[in-house]
Amino acid sequence: MKFYNRTQETKQIKDITSQTLEYGRMTVITGRRRIGKTKMALTVAKEFKHVYLFISKKSELLLCNEFLNIIKTHFRVPVIGQITQFKDVFKLLLELSIVEQFILIIDEFQEFFNINPSIYSDIQNLWDQYKNDIHMHLIFIGSVYSLMIKIFENNKEPLFGRADKTIYLGPFKARTIKDILKDSNDYTPENLFHYYLITGGVPRYLEILQNNQIYSLKHIIDFIFEKDSPFLSEGKNLLIEEFGKEYGNYFSILELLSMGKNTRTQIESLLEMNIGGYLDNLEKQYHLISKKQPFNAKKKGRVQRYCIDDNFLNFWFRFIYRYGSAIETENFSYVKKILERDLSTYSGPFLEKLFHECVAETKQFNMIGRYWEKGNQNEIDLVAINELEKKMLLCEVKTNIKNFRMNQLKEKSQKIVMKYPGYTIDYKGLSLDNIKDYLGN
Repeated sequence: MKFYNRTQETKQIKDITSQTLEYGRMTVITGRRRIGKTKMALTVAKEFKHVYLFISKKSELLLCNEFLNIIKTHFRVPVIGQITQFKDVFKLLLELSIVEQFILIIDEFQEFFNINPSIYSDIQNLWDQYKNDIHMHLIFIGSVYSLMIKIFENNKEPLFGRADKTIYLGPFKARTIKDILKDSNDYTPENLFHYYLITGGVPRYLEILQNNQIYSLKHIIDFIFEKDSPFLSEGKNLLIEEFGKEYGNYFSILELLSMGKNTRTQIESLLEMNIGGYLDNLEKQYHLISKKQPFNAKKKGRVQRYCIDDNFLNFWFRFIYRYGSAIETENFSYVKKILERDLSTYSGPFLEKLFHECVAETKQFNMIGRYWEKGNQNEIDLVAINELEKKMLLCEVKTNIKNFRMNQLKEKSQKIVMKYPGYTIDYKGLSLDNIKDYLGN
């Protein structure tokens, strides 16, 4: 699959690299695994002289030997004696950048925690010494989000405050998914939605489907639920390292969230344990869930719900992790029957999420959200306002537009409309057929 999107991020990296004619610059690129961090960095770096170092799970001495061989392919540099510490490799590269401009990419940077944590202090000391005399754009890439935040945003860590720029790479938006499907001549609103529903716009998952020429929902599900599918163990591969020994409790909470158990009270009653700390970590440390409140509710209001932000992980916990016993015995037909039974109900909130994204991209509204009243009464799927022009949009999102009732929407909207006197109100029913109104044909 070709390189898509990332226009803003690639421009930032190019601009920062041009600034290294004056002195050194440091950039951090982070985001979940499979999001395309390395591909983006290397795509930009190809336009410049660059060195790429990957921190694999091996000893510091073996890494140094590997890195010295890489450096020798880029520079004519005599190395006298054996270098066994990364700080000496890094110092060598800094000295080379005094006379030559280049990009240094260090990938999976968080792995030094497992190899030799003192390396972070060594890098800080050397960077502070050399920064003003070098022409290096130092780029750190990391996939374990919690560790990357710890390294660069915890004021007790040596590299706190050293990065000139932090780029958090997120999944592709629906418009980019549409471009990918159009390039393969397989775009339909249905294919777009099902790609969005299951991959969440994660580039690597889209690439796997594209490489295997899989576009329809049936073929996607058949591909996922087969022996040796790359998707079956993906959730564990992504999260066990993040969560460590307590991954079981985190997985249980995420499984219940994927099933629509979206309040703390619901989850605690089922797990029979206090989950306040876990929810806080999932939201603020791991950035995997969000706390949702009714549209324009007070920030300290008690009416709130939790949801998993990542579409793929939501799917994985709902249909793969939950039915792990059937997956282990390769009883894929059983899981597919459950998916077929539940898909219509399961997919509804994700169609709402898709339209929230589409409406946000119009740039016509300064607030967008979902509305409900106490006791989950009078739920409205999408509410958006433009305070400058005093406009309000109220939408019901339906997988089948025949189920939309305008009178019901207006009735449910009475209380929220009363809070915005003088606003022009636009009531709409939205379904997949309306995707073209936002993304074009």
